Amino acid sequence: MTALRTPIDELAQQVVSDPPPVPVLGPRRAVEVARELGARFAAGAAERDRHRILPTEQVDQLSASGLLAVTVPKEYGGADLAVETLAEIVRLVAAGDPNVAQIPHSHFVYVNVLREQGTAEQKERLFGDVLRGARFGNAQSEIGSKHVRDHATTLRPVGPRRGVGAARASEWVLDGTKGYCTGALFAHWIPVLAHLDEEGPLHVAWVERNAPGVSVVDDWDGVGQRTTASGTVRLDGVRVPGELITPYHLTFDRPQTFGAFAQVLHAAIDAGIARAALADAAEFVTTKSRPYPDAGVDRAAQDPLVVHAFGELEVQVRAAEALLAEAARAIDEADVDLDDSTAARASLAVAAARAATTAASVEAGSRLFEVCGTRSALASLVLDRHWRNARTHTLHDPAAWKIQHLGHYAIDGTLPPRHGQL
Repeated sequence: MTALRTPIDELAQQVVSDPPPVPVLGPRRAVEVARELGARFAAGAAERDRHRILPTEQVDQLSASGLLAVTVPKEYGGADLAVETLAEIVRLVAAGDPNVAQIPHSHFVYVNVLREQGTAEQKERLFGDVLRGARFGNAQSEIGSKHVRDHATTLRPVGPRRGVGAARASEWVLDGTKGYCTGALFAHWIPVLAHLDEEGPLHVAWVERNAPGVSVVDDWDGVGQRTTASGTVRLDGVRVPGELITPYHLTFDRPQTFGAFAQVLHAAIDAGIARAALADAAEFVTTKSRPYPDAGVDRAAQDPLVVHAFGELEVQVRAAEALLAEAARAIDEADVDLDDSTAARASLAVAAARAATTAASVEAGSRLFEVCGTRSALASLVLDRHWRNARTHTLHDPAAWKIQHLGHYAIDGTLPPRHGQL
């Protein structure tokens, strides 16, 4: 594996420096900026994938653009854009480079955690940091646990206890190891999911990236999404003030769109991959492919079998994009009038979108070679990155379980469960 262009220690120093304020973008301008940045990121995506060059400059550009602040609530100075707009922003960035689009996924999710469960003081401080360009990372999943919602990382109180919950101690100590920590290497704050007091409920500890006892290890070695730096976070006796601990478990005690919000952003990344694969295939067929002799045409783009395959892919990708937009709107609608029924409709709409974008991205990344021919398989072209990116990212949550929940609802109206994976 090629060494990183920027040494880890140097990168860490760059990331934790004070960021400048960012512009507050309206919906139309935010989409325009996402389209512009997506096109810019696409120019170097293949080279970064081939040599595993982390997109440090690209993530900084994303931060400076103001796109990472678009979900900050208006009462704290943000644009508070709709989920439908955010999904389109993520899709456009992913069409340029899905690695860059995935890095801030958890940033948006934990902005949402803060909105749902943060104290007024936490919101004032952390939303203010986001508006100054700060990024949230992710230290959530644990490798070797029983399942994705099983956590061993624990917050233990330091000193005398008082009151209830996080307020029982003025300071806590955090120990544990987290895997698949997308965004952590580039973060200013790393939200850590941990149990309070051994078997207590799950809370989020807001940990500064450069806090003593925090180490971020770039050991991600995926076949796709190679430059997300989704490595390991180690927490060794990290001190966390009580005022920087937020209850996470309470989110699921009532109807919520928290899980649907996180999932629709994953769907947007997959939709972007699908569109990028189709666009690269079209560019290759019109500029580099030779026609098959039996077709009796002068250009590969005139071959009726090639045209038919492109038509099928266009239908599949358009359908996935439409379901993505519908799912995002369902979340926005549920948030206006939230109850068990509207939350369930949002989750089911997102489940359908995730199933569709999973199939579209994997299919487009594979059929690209079918329509482009032998030359497209040259390693130097790195066209296989689309399939590798799709296959890797779509493993995040099994699409088959989305279909199971949709099937149960279609048969007897069973509502899906309340958790962060749906």
